[in-house]
Amino acid sequence: MSEVMSELVSEAMSEVILILKREIDIKLEADVITPDSFAGKNAEEIGNLSVWQGPKTCPLSDFFEVKGSGGSSAAETLIRIKGDAIRVKRIGEGMSAGKIEIEGSAGMHVGSGMKGGEILVYGDADSWAGMELLGGLLHIKGNAGDHVGCAYRGKWHGMKGGRIVIEGSARHQLGGGMDGGEILVEGNVEGFCGIRQNGGLIVVKGRALRGVGAEMAAGTIVVGGVIERFSPGFEYTDMVDGFTHGEVELPGIFKKFTGDYAISKRAKGVLYAAADANSEL
Repeated sequence: MSEVMSELVSEAMSEVILILKREIDIKLEADVITPDSFAGKNAEEIGNLSVWQGPKTCPLSDFFEVKGSGGSSAAETLIRIKGDAIRVKRIGEGMSAGKIEIEGSAGMHVGSGMKGGEILVYGDADSWAGMELLGGLLHIKGNAGDHVGCAYRGKWHGMKGGRIVIEGSARHQLGGGMDGGEILVEGNVEGFCGIRQNGGLIVVKGRALRGVGAEMAAGTIVVGGVIERFSPGFEYTDMVDGFTHGEVELPGIFKKFTGDYAISKRAKGVLYAAADANSEL
């Protein structure tokens, strides 16, 4: 969706503004901050929704000043969070529609299990952003922590649909166990990007550290910068001129590899590495 269209859609939505009252010491578990939960409620009702802080529950209004009312449905509800929410976890968890704009950073698990709608984070996002995402758009204008779009610990399947866009860099295990959808990173990633990937697309325009595509069974990874320690289970197939997948277009010459054959001889993962940045491969 273009920025102009997004603004027009936002103008037609009912707006709820959450203004952080004070610094938060113990992190909040605030999965109630979704258009689904706010729809059909006025400011007082929204403020009475419960969040967890450590072992106790508190009303949302203990931490946020609430202005405005939700729309008649999640799709008609826009939530604006003013202030740094880096210590507020699970914002937008499981949301099905509508929009959340965070005018600062977001805490752990932002957009986890999201099914639809849009979350825009103007700052950074802590670890587990978009965990097991099913649909919608999670757009992070800053950097992201570990495990973006991953499967949770003890599970094998990460995000299955939707799109995650990171304008900065991300850390370890981006897209771990990913089954579908797209992750686009403008900057760099650290270790084990796409570990156990089973489907979907990961595009990293910058560099990547070790373990890219480790244990990968299917899906596609594209790296536009140097891969510092290449996974040994990938085999070179050929050179390609540019990469195109839907709306994603990357110019340049790429070396194409398949794997990870260290795990299975039937692996169908595809890894593209920019030729000029990876001349030794």
